[in-house]
Amino acid sequence: MTRFARWTAAAAATLLLAGCGGSPADGKDEGKNGDGAPASAPPSGGSPGLPVSLTTQKLDWGRCKGTSDSPAPGSGWQCATLKAPLDYAKPDGPTIGLALIRSRATGAQGRRIGSLLFNFGGPGGSGLSTMPSYESVVGPLHDRYDLVSWDPRGVAASEGVRCRGDRAIQAAESVDATPDDAAEEAAYFKDSADFGKGCAKAAGKLLSHVSTTDTARDMDLMRQVLGDRRMHYFGISYGTELGGVYAHLFPRNVGRLVLDAVVDPSADTVGHAKNQTLGFQRALNDYLKSTGQDPEQGSLKIADLLKRIDAKPLPATGGRELTQTLALTGIVLPLYSKEGWPRLTEALKDAESGDGSALLTLADAYNERDASGHYGTTTHSQRVISCLDDKERPTPEETRKRLPEFEKISPVFGDFMGWDTAGWCHDWPVAGQFDHPEVSAPGAGPVLVVGNTGDPATPYEGARRMADGLGKGVGVELTWKGEGHGAYGSGSDCVDATVNSYLLDGTVPKDGKVCS
Repeated sequence: MTRFARWTAAAAATLLLAGCGGSPADGKDEGKNGDGAPASAPPSGGSPGLPVSLTTQKLDWGRCKGTSDSPAPGSGWQCATLKAPLDYAKPDGPTIGLALIRSRATGAQGRRIGSLLFNFGGPGGSGLSTMPSYESVVGPLHDRYDLVSWDPRGVAASEGVRCRGDRAIQAAESVDATPDDAAEEAAYFKDSADFGKGCAKAAGKLLSHVSTTDTARDMDLMRQVLGDRRMHYFGISYGTELGGVYAHLFPRNVGRLVLDAVVDPSADTVGHAKNQTLGFQRALNDYLKSTGQDPEQGSLKIADLLKRIDAKPLPATGGRELTQTLALTGIVLPLYSKEGWPRLTEALKDAESGDGSALLTLADAYNERDASGHYGTTTHSQRVISCLDDKERPTPEETRKRLPEFEKISPVFGDFMGWDTAGWCHDWPVAGQFDHPEVSAPGAGPVLVVGNTGDPATPYEGARRMADGLGKGVGVELTWKGEGHGAYGSGSDCVDATVNSYLLDGTVPKDGKVCS
C-alpha cells in the first residue's frame, strides 16, 4: 500500500516548468524585516529542560559515506551525528542519533547568514540522499547559507525503520487496495495489521517517538548546536507541516521560514485524503486537456481501464503483473510534474493494448524498487510517522459509507484514497496523537507560504489555510499559477526571485502576491 503524499528532490530535478516571466501580479515586494523575526521577540532558550550535554554538544563533521541506496556526495559535503533524546519527556534518558549533512556557505566571509535547514517531505524522505542533488536548485542561497539537512528520526540513517523485507513487499503488491468483496477486504486489513506488527518489531520503543512534534523539537536542538540564533528553514510538502509545528512550538526562534507545496493544517485524516483526491484529479484533468481530451470522458476511460486491470492484471516485463494498485501508482508519478505527462500518455496507450510494463516501471520508480527487486524504506518511515501523528482511525464500516463521497470527487483516485483512510493505520500498535497539527505561532516573524494552483499532492487551498493558521502578520501567502508538486525551482522566475529575496535580504512580499 502506498500513500501518495511524498515529494523528494529527485523528483524536483524534473519539475522544470516554463517561468512566469515579467512582474508579479501584485506589483512591488514590500516589508523588510531584518533576520525575519520582530525585534520585540528575542529568541527563547529552545526546548526547556534539555541537559547541557546535548545543547552544547560538538558535532564531529567528516566525509559523508555512501549507502546501498545512494552514493557518497562530493567532498564539499560533510556529515555528522547529533544526539537527541529518545523521549523529550525524559530529556536525561536514552538518546538516539540523528544523521546530518551540510555544505558550508560559499560566499565571501562576513556575508554568511547562518544555516538553512531543509526537509524534503514524506514524511520519510532522506535529507542525506536528497540535499546534495538539490543544491543545483538552491544555488543562489548557498552563497550566504550553510545548506543543512538530516534524516529525521525513524528515517534512513537516523534509526530508520524497515517493517518488512523485499519479498514480503512484493507479495503485498497483489493485495487489492480497493476491495470488492468480503475476502478481499479481509486480506486488505490483515496486510495492514501485519505491516504494523512488523514496524513494532523493527522499531521497538522508537515507534512511540517519531512524531512530527518530536522532530520539530529535534530541529530546535539542531539550531542550538549549529550555533544559529534563529531557525532559517525551507520545508517542502510534509516539510511544511513540520515547519508549521516548529513555528507553533518555538515562535520566538523563527527566522526566515519558507513553506512550499503546503499541507493543509486544518485537515484531519479523511480531510487530507479528500484533498489529495481532489488535487490528483485536477492534475489529471489538466493532463487530459493537454492531450485534447474531455477531462470527464478521459477520466471515465482511465477508471474503466483500472477496473479491467482489477479483474485481470496485465502482463509486464520480468514475468511480473501490473495490478490495479500498481497501475494507479504508475499514473500518479507523472502527475507530479508536467514534464512527466508524455510518459503517462505512452504508458496508458500500452496498457490499453494489454501491456502493463510502462506503468509498472513508473510504479517501481515511485515505490523505490530497483532492478534487483530491492525496495527503499521511505514508505515505511512515512507510515510510522503519520500513524503516530494521526489520531483518527476510520473503521471499515465508516469508510464504506464514505466511498461515494470520494468517488464523486474522482472516479480514478476516489476508491483508493477512500479505502486508504481506514487501511493505512488499521490496528496500529500505538495510538495517534492529534486530529490535525497545531500551527498557530503568535509572536513569530513572517513565514512565507508558497502555493501552486496545479499541485496534485497538496492542493493550493492548503497554502491559504496554513497562512491563516499561523496567524495574522505571520503567514504570508505567495501563489504560483503553475503545474506540479512545489513551486520553487520549477521554472518560475517570479517565484524564485521572491523566495530568494525573502531568504537573502529579509524582504517580505505582500500577502496574496500572485506569480502567473
